[in-house]
Amino acid sequence: MNHFAHLYLARPTVESRVGNLLGDFARGLDERQLPKPVRAGLEHHRAIDAFTDSHPEVLACKALFSAQRRRFAGIALDILFDHYLLRHWTSFGHGDKQEFIHELYRDLEQGVDLMPADMARVTRSMVSHDWFRAYQDLNKVGAAMDRVAQRIRFQHRFAGIIEEIRPMDDELEARFLVFFPDLLAFSESRRS
Repeated sequence: MNHFAHLYLARPTVESRVGNLLGDFARGLDERQLPKPVRAGLEHHRAIDAFTDSHPEVLACKALFSAQRRRFAGIALDILFDHYLLRHWTSFGHGDKQEFIHELYRDLEQGVDLMPADMARVTRSMVSHDWFRAYQDLNKVGAAMDRVAQRIRFQHRFAGIIEEIRPMDDELEARFLVFFPDLLAFSESRRS
């Protein structure tokens, strides 16, 4: 899952949200130095990723990609699943979508002192460029994927992957709608 989904699945606290986002920025971090609620969020992030990566619907989604792009299917699906969660907010969301996004941004700004420098930089960009509202538009999702492609330091075929996704959008979305309730149940079971 990508940033929005991880934040959505976090407890509604600054520390949990920082920890749930931290999973993408934890390389080289001394986790023992983290406050307990942040560390719990990081562990939740990792459990969510492991569950997602092994789910049959996600594996079926990855298999739909061409051989040239399959290596990057997981990255593309992470971003695309944020889009689907936003697209289906009336089914999965809690309250007004725009208010929820504002709340996430506020909590991330309040939690910046808990973040490693790289995460704080990305988070500031996330808020100032309003990534989550942009993720509601499939064209902007494609642009986000292309920005990820620009950061890959070796020869690849990830750029332009949205053009491969468009004809599969209905099937990918249908598989997401089967997968995501399972992920919600798994996430909730870890809170008990």
